[in-house]
Amino acid sequence: MLKQLVWIVILLSATSLSAQMLTLKTAIDRTLAYHPDVKTFMLRIRQAEQGYNAAYADYLPQIDLSATYSPTQTFALPQNGVFHTVDKEAWNAGVMLHQKVWDFAKTSSLVEASKIDEDISKLSLEEVRALLAYKVKSLYELLVVQKEAISVRKKDLESKKAFYAQSKALVRQGLKTRADASRFLASVSAAEENLAIAKAAYEKAKMSLSLYMGVSLPENLALQSGTLKKNVRVGKNVEREVLDHNYRVRMDRNTVEKNRLLHQASRSAHFGSIDLVASHTRLDTLNSYNSDYVGVSYNLPLYHGGRLTAQEQQAKIGYQIAQEQRASTALALKEELSGLVIDIRRYDKTIRSKKAQLDSARKTRKVLEARYKEGLATYIELLDSTTLVLNAKLGLLEACYSRSLAIDRIDYLKGKTK
Repeated sequence: MLKQLVWIVILLSATSLSAQMLTLKTAIDRTLAYHPDVKTFMLRIRQAEQGYNAAYADYLPQIDLSATYSPTQTFALPQNGVFHTVDKEAWNAGVMLHQKVWDFAKTSSLVEASKIDEDISKLSLEEVRALLAYKVKSLYELLVVQKEAISVRKKDLESKKAFYAQSKALVRQGLKTRADASRFLASVSAAEENLAIAKAAYEKAKMSLSLYMGVSLPENLALQSGTLKKNVRVGKNVEREVLDHNYRVRMDRNTVEKNRLLHQASRSAHFGSIDLVASHTRLDTLNSYNSDYVGVSYNLPLYHGGRLTAQEQQAKIGYQIAQEQRASTALALKEELSGLVIDIRRYDKTIRSKKAQLDSARKTRKVLEARYKEGLATYIELLDSTTLVLNAKLGLLEACYSRSLAIDRIDYLKGKTK
């Protein structure tokens, strides 16, 4: 019932996207509910559960039913010192029970290994969920940036169109040359091209997010602009948090333990097993009778062409590989995390610098606009000042986006989906 309610809420939110703001939480929740990767790893969990059931079955009694029938079977009977043969039909049917008593912890090791395999599948699902959440955050924030970039490009285009119209008026009055008007016209064309590029990037990001969510997004999409403004400080304990909570690290730990148990099981195979055997068989040959058997058997493998030794060495190497893979994963995470922390600190300084540049560029453009009208500045100086304002705005957006991505990446490494 609870699952049905969740799906109803998700479907209602999907159908009302055209009338409501698309929040980051909605985008993540919809992706995690829809994306085929999540469904795939949920099926792998079920597959691992069946693997555990198959391994655990060795603890339980194994019962087999057998039957044979022969239309003609030859029997040799002694009579007065001479053997005579008799051809007669024969059949037998029976049931056998086989219960493992002790196999030197081989079965218990395999059962524990399969249980760990199930845990690894569950961690894999959470890893996929965290990765998808990170990708959705990246696309959503890219949409925010591109939407703001479109707004900046539109304002830049409007200002350059205004400069162009103003320059034409000044040319008619004989205060400026045609070169001024031509240069402003070229800047208008360049601004239109850049605006088209920004719109295309926005549409591509929107299409990607739409595919992740499995729902069409409306033309006029409202977004949370505050997603880029993350007030997060990277503390000294961030490395420990990542190594404690990262799903890949946890999977590697479980993989090491799983391979240790498999190695233990392969060693135990050398010592054979003690089994309880019971059977009841009905035979109808020359005579009809029942055959019953109850006993304990011990099977010790003596020679199998070196197969058991090779399997043991294979499991041992697998255990060693898992240990090295765990160390390699931890090393790669530390390296990536160090780079992200350095980048965040750099972006903090870049954002402060870009804000200062933007404030200065705006003031400079305002002065140059007045000077240009009075004939004290050239169109080149005015366009340069306009370009500085544009670059400062876009640079600030890019720095905020890059910083946000780095923070989102750290959250992903910590295993967060929200």
